[in-house]
Amino acid sequence: MDLHFGQAIFLLFAAVIAGALNALAGGGSFISFPALLFIRIPAVLANATNTVALWPGLAASTIAYLKRLNAPARVLAPLLVTSVGGGWAGALLLLRTPQHTFLRLVPWLLLSGTLLFAFGNSIRSIAGKTAVIDDLRNTSWHAILVSSIAELLVSVYGGYFGAGIGFMTLAMLAMLGMRDIHAMGAIRTLLAVAINAAAVVTFIVAGAVLWPQCVVMIVGSLAGGWFGAHYAQKADPRKVRMIVIGVGISMSAYFFVTVR
Repeated sequence: MDLHFGQAIFLLFAAVIAGALNALAGGGSFISFPALLFIRIPAVLANATNTVALWPGLAASTIAYLKRLNAPARVLAPLLVTSVGGGWAGALLLLRTPQHTFLRLVPWLLLSGTLLFAFGNSIRSIAGKTAVIDDLRNTSWHAILVSSIAELLVSVYGGYFGAGIGFMTLAMLAMLGMRDIHAMGAIRTLLAVAINAAAVVTFIVAGAVLWPQCVVMIVGSLAGGWFGAHYAQKADPRKVRMIVIGVGISMSAYFFVTVR
């Protein structure tokens, strides 16, 4: 599919904003995914291209979290396995969804992602109140099994669409007994990278990625991610979150009205 100069500039700026939002508060897909739809990219191809375009920035962000990654292998390994398996299954499910069917799901997916983004901290707080384990080294196999099943469901959704999976993962980690938000962020980011890596490989192998659009967006998202990380400490996270939520609600409303 051809990419005109005006479209390239539009996608570049959308990806810059998406990358910056991801670095500041998350929710970049509420910008980048609709941007692809606005230039009339078919919905399934738009979602696949968006996933691949934003993945390098997500993968790069794990470097900052590596020193916080202190979960024992007996806990982390099952979560990684289910993340990869679920991400692959979700991506296959997306590829087998007819374009017109997925387009009709778009408003609902955007709305669900927006709600997860808006109320994710509340979900995590509620989950945290039920936690009774303070050290992951002492986590029972039963808790690991339940968390792995929960992560499998999260990763299927992540491979299929993905907006809001970070908050689902944080809630799951809170149920495991974690309290350190930085350590939780490290595991959340690693699992998100695993989910999306499986989806990225699946989309590339299936030929579902529009590379001219994708390359432009990769450049934009990396630039936006650097900018967002550089100015993250100066930004008011609450205001950024409100902006993301506003964008998510606006995009949801737009597609509810326009999609028939």
